[in-house]
Amino acid sequence: MLRVLGIREGLIEEDGMTQTRFINPQALGKPPGYTHVVEVTGPVRIVYIAGQLGVDREGRVAGDIRAQAEQTFKNLKAALAAVGADFHDVVKFNNYLVDRAHLPTFREVRDSYLPAANRPASTTIAILGLARDGALIEIEAVAALPPATRSKVTSASKRASKARSARSARPPSRGRRK
Repeated sequence: MLRVLGIREGLIEEDGMTQTRFINPQALGKPPGYTHVVEVTGPVRIVYIAGQLGVDREGRVAGDIRAQAEQTFKNLKAALAAVGADFHDVVKFNNYLVDRAHLPTFREVRDSYLPAANRPASTTIAILGLARDGALIEIEAVAALPPATRSKVTSASKRASKARSARSARPPSRGRRK
């Protein structure tokens, strides 16, 4: 768990020398619900989350744009939780809507999930359609977290990697001759 040391002028200083800066240059207009520039420095883990749709665990597409946006953010929340993250860790969103008229509803739902300050950088694109019939929205995310601590899973995967390397370093075995 990170311990936030302080927040000043969009700069969050965290243990482990990781810093995330949220910057809205004065030369650019004030963005509605996102940040123009997010800079992450220091030892970090970058997590990429594939585009999430308004589809529940059973594969059912939620109803209207509001229901789909809510389900999409619930799916993103679950994906972030799988790596020990939450929406505070997201530094970039790519949002895809099939109708620009859905933008106000999307923003309203998005704003209910994100912290009020230091919003992620964001791009929203209106497109003709998504890969799933009936899908109205898709969102992919990038999160920046501190480096992973050593865990049993990490150690187990390193042992498996060493075993694979040892097997591949052996000379090829010769089959029996009859």
